[in-house]
Amino acid sequence: MASGFSLKDQLFNLDKTRYLAGLFASASPGFDPGRFETDVMAGLQERELKARISWIAEILGRHLPGALPQVAPILLQALPPPLDPGRSDDDFGDFIFAPLGEFVVARALEHYPELGLDLLAELTQRFSMEWAVRPFLNAHPTLTLARMQDWLTHPSYHVRRLVSEGTRPRLPWGEGVSLALADPLPLLDHLQADPTRYVTRSVANHLNDISKKDPELMLERLSRWREQGSQTAKELDWISTHACRGLVKSGHAGALRLLGYDPDAEVSAKLTLNSQKVRIGESVSFEVELSAPASLSAIVDYIICFHRPAGKSSQKVFKIKKAQISQDKLTIEKSHRLKGDATTFKLHPGPHHLRILVNGQIRAEAEFELMA
Repeated sequence: MASGFSLKDQLFNLDKTRYLAGLFASASPGFDPGRFETDVMAGLQERELKARISWIAEILGRHLPGALPQVAPILLQALPPPLDPGRSDDDFGDFIFAPLGEFVVARALEHYPELGLDLLAELTQRFSMEWAVRPFLNAHPTLTLARMQDWLTHPSYHVRRLVSEGTRPRLPWGEGVSLALADPLPLLDHLQADPTRYVTRSVANHLNDISKKDPELMLERLSRWREQGSQTAKELDWISTHACRGLVKSGHAGALRLLGYDPDAEVSAKLTLNSQKVRIGESVSFEVELSAPASLSAIVDYIICFHRPAGKSSQKVFKIKKAQISQDKLTIEKSHRLKGDATTFKLHPGPHHLRILVNGQIRAEAEFELMA
């Protein structure tokens, strides 16, 4: 990322504010775009990204007084055309419409939840309303889940995705929801067969969230979908792999077996480091030779156990490759740079361990000394 880059300034700035002001001015003769722009910019720069969404929603509320039934037509008239229906993935929308979701929550949640959900279905076709729908799930769970049942067959894949994304147990930035883990599963039963990757990616992320609390519940659902055969084998394989990624990194035997990898398979491994002493900023390079008495599919990963102060340690799992292992030796070479300038993880000199995982099991390990 380039030095000085600011995501909050890229997403919420004067040009974006002016664009939003122009949309509402064209929808309502009484809307003053210049004043709206001035009011927003007066408090925008001092706020962080998420707070900017709330701030713009607050200012919009001042400029659109009245109950939601009176202002809803203006809101709908101000919206640009829906996102390109010809695309099928990676079409999140424009962040400048996120404040509209918070505006709807503020006006609809107590007195007009049905109208609020109608508006979110329109808004999510311009920018995902996954955060805005969650207060409705908490305040009106029966109504919202019933509406989501209707959204399962909506012609816009953005609305269908909102069902899965909005009910995720661990949605980034989203408020927690009071749903039990199993409550949204009947909805996912339908969405897993969706023809659009944008939807099935959300289903997979939702399952990955579940796996952090109840791996067996998630794996049972994937197995059920395989038996049903309502999704193509290729896409369901993709969903399964993406949903199980956390479990695979932790070596969960059930997840590995579901994906076709036997954690109990016999595998021989020989690990060789290029050096037993590596300086911070350099790379630890290694070679591993793998063989098995019979051909098998394998996921090969490696763990680095990092030395921490006071004799403690922490570890991270890194991917190498998926491969076929047989009696013929499979040789893999890898180099891992030990960055000294990383801002999220500080390295400390001392003894480090490198371990080779095949199908979630440690097959070989070696130690090296990290020096300043």
